[in-house]
Amino acid sequence: MTNNGLYAQFHEAKQTGQKKFVVLIDPDKVRLGKISKVLETSVEAGVDFFFIGGSLVVNDMLDYVLKSMKEMCNIPMILFPGNSFQLSYKADGLLFLSLISGRNADLLIGKHVITAPFLKISPLEIISTGYMLIDGGIMTSVQYMSNTSPIPANKDDIALCTAMAGELLGLKQIYMDAGSGAKNPISESMIQTVSSGINIPLIVGGGISTPEKAAANAKAGADVIVVGNAIEKDPRLIKELVIAVHEQSTPQKTNILQ
Repeated sequence: MTNNGLYAQFHEAKQTGQKKFVVLIDPDKVRLGKISKVLETSVEAGVDFFFIGGSLVVNDMLDYVLKSMKEMCNIPMILFPGNSFQLSYKADGLLFLSLISGRNADLLIGKHVITAPFLKISPLEIISTGYMLIDGGIMTSVQYMSNTSPIPANKDDIALCTAMAGELLGLKQIYMDAGSGAKNPISESMIQTVSSGINIPLIVGGGISTPEKAAANAKAGADVIVVGNAIEKDPRLIKELVIAVHEQSTPQKTNILQ
């Protein structure tokens, strides 16, 4: 399935208060047999998108997983690359991540220069995204691989100013992440502060392991909730997580004259 206008869906959801749920899949962690169960449950539950990526994904495995997923379902697949090698035409779109919370020039613009010629001619929908790493209580793979310090978990003001800077620079959305397997997920206080200060979609992930926390984050102002680690451990959580997030959506108004 070709999915034109992926960002339009994020933007429209932001404008209408419709919360979206994303399953994050790390091809290096999920066996094909297990991924079949994840895909089947995701379709049944109404998962909105898949993010595909990880810190150490190799390209041949990425292509294989994407091809297999596309044969099994038609949920849009968006690359969430950990480095410039994690690129594939087999996905529907790509988060063009700029690590705006850190001071690593390579991850602010350097890697982007290398991949730009490939992406310019690719069929992928490219979505520029300000990526903000938030302290999750442990050293995560993202923190280690990026060689950057995360924003302290209690510094809501720094997170807000960073997100606003990303928006003013023209980035299309903000992704706040505590990292895979984070001990402490991002607080509702920080989510609310950031969400209230920007007009672009806010994605939140990292350390979310229960439907209650997913719902609380969506209620606090996250437009998109991303869960990976908890689902890898128990795919049965998907249905509960989807319901919890979608229930936080603003009821759609109907035209009584129709």
